[in-house]
Order: sequence, then C-alpha cells, then structure tokens
Amino acid sequence: MRNLSYDPVKRHLLLEKLLTRIEDGQVEKRYWRFRADRWYGGIATADCVGCGLTCKFCWVQEKVLYSPASVGAFYRPQDVASRLKSTAAAKGFGQARVSGGEPTIGREHLLQLLAYLGVHQPLDFILETNGILIGHDRSYARDLAQFDFLEVRVSLKGCCAVDFESLTGASPEGFELQLGALRHLVDEGVRCHAAVMRSFSSRESFRNLVERLSSIDAGLAGSLEIEDVIMYPRVARKIGRFGLRPVVSYRPDEVPADLV
Repeated sequence: MRNLSYDPVKRHLLLEKLLTRIEDGQVEKRYWRFRADRWYGGIATADCVGCGLTCKFCWVQEKVLYSPASVGAFYRPQDVASRLKSTAAAKGFGQARVSGGEPTIGREHLLQLLAYLGVHQPLDFILETNGILIGHDRSYARDLAQFDFLEVRVSLKGCCAVDFESLTGASPEGFELQLGALRHLVDEGVRCHAAVMRSFSSRESFRNLVERLSSIDAGLAGSLEIEDVIMYPRVARKIGRFGLRPVVSYRPDEVPADLV
C-alpha cells in the first residue's frame, strides 16, 4: 500500500508562501480573529491562519484549515501586538498568545511581533507551537532566546511516532522533530514545556514519552501538560469520520478547572 503521509516541514514552508507577505519592510501574516479567552486563567489571543499539520482532532474550523489563503486578513506585527495589548488591558490579563494556527509559520513576522510586545512592560507571551520548524532549524530557538518574557509550549501530537502519524497524517519522523524542538529550546536556554494529546495513546506509550522527556531534561517530565480532546460538535464529527475513539475526552462545559 502506498504511503500517503506528507513531509511536515515542507508543508509548513509551503504554507508560509501563502500566509505571509512583505509590505514596507514588515512581514505581514494572515489572522482570522482576535479575542479574550479563558485558558491559562485568562489570556489575550490572536488566531492566525494555517498550520502545517492536519490533526484529525483539531478544533479549528475546516475553512480555516483547508482554505487558508481565502480566510482572514493580513496584519502587520505591530498591529497584532497592539490588539493583544489592548485586549489584555481591557480584561486585566497579564499574558498573550497566538493560537488558531501555527505561529512559527512566518519566522520574521513572529520575531517582529515579539519585539513589539517587548516594548514597555511586556506581557508574558505563551508560544503555542507544534515545534516542527524549531526542531528542523536550531537557529529558530536561538532567535527566540532573546525574549525573556517568552514561554514556549510544544504541543506533542500523541506520545510516540506511531501516534503522531495516525493523528496528523504526517510522516512519523515529525514526532522526532517535535522532541528536537524541546531539545533545541533547552540547549538555547529558552523557557519551555511540553504538552501532549494523550486521548488516543496507550498508558505504555505515555510512560515511554515521560522517559524520553526526562532524557532531554528532567524538568520537562515534571512540567508535562496533559491535553485531552474536547468534544466540540465539529471535533466529535471529525474524529468520528476518521474512526478515532478517545480514551479520555471532555465536553466543552465539563473541562476540569485544573486544565483551563
């Protein structure tokens, strides 16, 4: 049977050509909404367009995932920073993030955004990423190390390479890139932690993952954040189409408080 998996690095880089552009020396990127959200105790959020992984449990609307060039609008990094700061100020939040897509697509845009956020008492910024591009190029981690208000959260798609391929459709080598991102970040002195989508993995593979994280850095195992699938209606329909059966899941209104 022919292997239909895709190269996750190539897919990220191809999407970058669709989702970013240069205007007046600034790298603009597509975003589809800005909002205040409940996670992390309250966080200002900019939802960008596009991700280089096609996760079968993703909560993002399909038109955003599969028609990224026709969704949202281009924003300059300073405009994104301004919107995040104003949302945080209005809600009394002390932190911000980019979500809804993969924020590392468009490296110069992200670095310019962080530079603008770093002016005048910066917000804490949580970089939620799948880690593929950081694992692919260690210099990305080196660039991120200049921002001391940054915490990188690498979201692992399953507990092993087999889980990764099953959940994303990408080449299983992508899982090693995710772990490589954590290794690069630790080596470059960037604050980071791992999160893992556990809902579709066995207990044994979870234990093995904890051991692998410990081999990179003891702190990574201790700070591991557990993600379980939230059964938003579109997510439930989506995983049903793929025949996935989560071991653990939550309804949107029943997510435990310690996971929010």
